[in-house]
Amino acid sequence: MSMNFAVPNVLPALPEIFLLGMVSVILIADLFVRDDNRFVTYALTQIALLGCAVVTVATAAPEVISTFNGMFVRDAMGDSLKVIAYVAVSVTLVYSRVYLADRGIFNGEFFTLILFALLGIMVLISASNFLTLYLGLELLALAQYAIIALRRDSAQATEAAMKYFVLGALASGLLLYGMSMLYGATGSLDVATVSRAIANGTAQAPSLLVFGLVFVVAGLAFKLGVVPFHMWVPDVYEGAPTAITLFIGTAPKIAYFAFFMRLLVSGMQDLVVDWQGMLIILAVASMALGNITAIAQTNIKRMLAYSTISHMGFVLLGILAGSINGYSSAMFYIAAYVLMTLGAFGMVLLLSRAGFEAESLDDFKGLNKRSPWYAGLMLIVMFSLAGIPPTVGFFAKLAVLQAVLEAGQTWLVVLAVMLSLVGAFYYLRIVRLMYFDAPVDASPLTPQLDMSILLGANGLAVLVLGILPGPLLSFCARAIQQSL
Repeated sequence: MSMNFAVPNVLPALPEIFLLGMVSVILIADLFVRDDNRFVTYALTQIALLGCAVVTVATAAPEVISTFNGMFVRDAMGDSLKVIAYVAVSVTLVYSRVYLADRGIFNGEFFTLILFALLGIMVLISASNFLTLYLGLELLALAQYAIIALRRDSAQATEAAMKYFVLGALASGLLLYGMSMLYGATGSLDVATVSRAIANGTAQAPSLLVFGLVFVVAGLAFKLGVVPFHMWVPDVYEGAPTAITLFIGTAPKIAYFAFFMRLLVSGMQDLVVDWQGMLIILAVASMALGNITAIAQTNIKRMLAYSTISHMGFVLLGILAGSINGYSSAMFYIAAYVLMTLGAFGMVLLLSRAGFEAESLDDFKGLNKRSPWYAGLMLIVMFSLAGIPPTVGFFAKLAVLQAVLEAGQTWLVVLAVMLSLVGAFYYLRIVRLMYFDAPVDASPLTPQLDMSILLGANGLAVLVLGILPGPLLSFCARAIQQSL
């Protein structure tokens, strides 16, 4: 009896295969590296990220390629999001190097967990089947739980990891339950087949479909950290070491945006009225609660956590607009958000040193007297987060609001603008502390050269992309058009 086994085309998954190979190399190499020579592992990790970017760009194709029986898809949107994720992780490592070394977690476990989380992000971005979506999600989540608890001597970090783990398990359960309902209604785990079944009206029990959709959106909303599934965000942001908070606040958000696009936009475009209604509630609640609660915070990490919740509300606004313009502006927003968050947490890491965590807003007092250059960079980042021109944050908000206006949701635009004005208050408060208050600590800032250069480039990028947003916006629009 002969069995025919068709070998799948592995070329589209080459970046993932390369990364997995490099993780294995780093794991083995780290066994032979002494603690005082850990820079070798760090350098190998950066080489792995650079290699991933080269492989992704070199094997990119203009058309959509599907492989592994349609479980894995390679398209322009996926490639663009992956490259943004590589940059985010690479910059995170540069900003975190000294901070991690001072706290004894600059070790092989940190680098391998970060790369495994990145692998989960990449699988999630390219998944086009419920199984691969869930596989990527769990790979990312499990690596995150471990990385948050990496400082074994910190009760706060362990508590944050436990909270995230328990709530994350609940969200994964919701997601699986929703996916099983969608499978029950359509008879398929493949996103494209589910989409066809909904479009053709061949799905069994339409009520089961909508029920499944509710559970899936709830699970996704938890992962993205939007209201009312936001409970874990402030606690995890505050409890985790700042370097790990920086990672959690950037790269995974790119993956969850891709998850929304793959599942809701590609898979359930014909149920747009149902999920649009849900996203409107989530977006408005997130912008309101995020911006209003952030005003009361005295801890910068908690403040940035609530700020993230409100920004994710804006990303959902772009998606719920339900047009190419809306999706591309949401993608532009997520890229801008990652850039701004890297800058904000980079400054928090800069002010932290051995035995001292710069977590209070008071730590930013008089920063202009200590270093006008870094105060200027923080000013640009805060203006951008508040959406003040000519920064990238302003244009990202404008693009999203334009798409929502085109979708005929004028009341939503008015509400979003009003809530953004509320948000401007707590960002500008940091600017006031930096420029008008006397410094609590007058010690000079002495960052490493690589961090100093990168922070400058980060601040410059926030400014330049605000003045010249056209190329990135048209790039996002092209990527979305090719992928849908």
